[in-house]
Amino acid sequence: MNRKITFSIIGFLLFAITAMAQNANLHTVANNGWANNSVNTVIFRKNALTSYKGVQYIAYYDDEQFVVLGKRKIKTQKWELLRTKYKGDASDAHKSISIMVDGAGILHLAWGQHNNKLNYAKAIKAGSLVMGEKLEMIGEKETKVSYPEFYKLANGDVLFFYRDGGSGNGNLMINRYQTKTQKWIRVQDNLIDGEGKRNAYIQTTVDVKGTIHVSWVWRESPDVASNHDLCYAKSTDGGLTWQKSDGEKYQLPINSANAEYALKIPQNSELINQTSMFADENGFPFIATYWREKGETVPQYHLVYKSQAQWEVKNLGFRKTGFTLSGGGTKKIPIARPQLIAWKNGKNIAVALIYRDIERGSKVSMALNNNLNNNNWEISDLTETSVGEWEPAYDTDLWAKEKIMNLFVQKVEQVDGEGKANAKPTLIQVLTWKPFN
Repeated sequence: MNRKITFSIIGFLLFAITAMAQNANLHTVANNGWANNSVNTVIFRKNALTSYKGVQYIAYYDDEQFVVLGKRKIKTQKWELLRTKYKGDASDAHKSISIMVDGAGILHLAWGQHNNKLNYAKAIKAGSLVMGEKLEMIGEKETKVSYPEFYKLANGDVLFFYRDGGSGNGNLMINRYQTKTQKWIRVQDNLIDGEGKRNAYIQTTVDVKGTIHVSWVWRESPDVASNHDLCYAKSTDGGLTWQKSDGEKYQLPINSANAEYALKIPQNSELINQTSMFADENGFPFIATYWREKGETVPQYHLVYKSQAQWEVKNLGFRKTGFTLSGGGTKKIPIARPQLIAWKNGKNIAVALIYRDIERGSKVSMALNNNLNNNNWEISDLTETSVGEWEPAYDTDLWAKEKIMNLFVQKVEQVDGEGKANAKPTLIQVLTWKPFN
């Protein structure tokens, strides 16, 4: 190849990657974020950021372990912050904070959950950051709550997902808050049944048409090395009935025998649990995760997604460093569980994977592919400095409505096996990125 042409191509790629990084803007919300573990930045925060009618809300633990809430008009960087009266034992990285605004403008809050009694409150009125007293939802199976996650349906009702029970023998529960009655009802008492032998570690998304997509790995014990397989289910009626990707109805509860397997992955493959999902405008689901393929030594990021005909798998293949996953508690892992977004790019589908990798200095990084039909990934860093053991969480409502990604960013330190570091408070920041097309 002509040298001038070669240099031109290299220059263009460098320009594209630099431009992608420059397309990101980072602003500071506060300077007192709890940083002694990753509780503010774990992947299963649903949500760290959420928006409603032009106002964005945020939640985090401060350096004294109090829950702090904030809001801003989306087009400004001026935040109103309020330290609540609630604390959540931030020293356990499982005990993350989740928020959601319902269709009436009321903020809902759950925090401090790891096999303990439900911690739930809601704002005293629409648009307020002031929380009322602790509330029950249903009042049953609310004493061993883990992984609280909120999702909003198209009519403004709110779903609450959580695990009832412990690692290895827990069951998936779903409640629904009805904005008209302001009451919670039980939708599913045991959607995915571990049969006392295992439990499902899930990831969930609700698409623009209101379909709920759930995928999960099975775990046989508290040891993360026992994660295996990727399964899938969806609901088109708010979680009442469930089906496979081809429309076949599930007989509930779903268990290891009747589940749809998007992909079989054996134990001891460095398969991570509780990663992320996305569904495009046509309702096709995407699962973003990582594992080590048979015969390989390096865990790689993968996309598992449903096309018209079948489940497809893409190995992104750009990592070089091996590691192993085993043991219990929150792990110190050299890469983050990723988030994924996708959008139309002309006749193609563009995809962006947001992650953190020690190979790149543990910065906020993005792997961008402008055409899912190929496997060409442009990688860039969206921050200049390390974010420690941060994992990505973004405002899903804002992305769905405006194709603007707002990431919750904080530098945190995670000691392996649920340890607590001795880190000073760090900045709570929001990173804004949007595609060029």
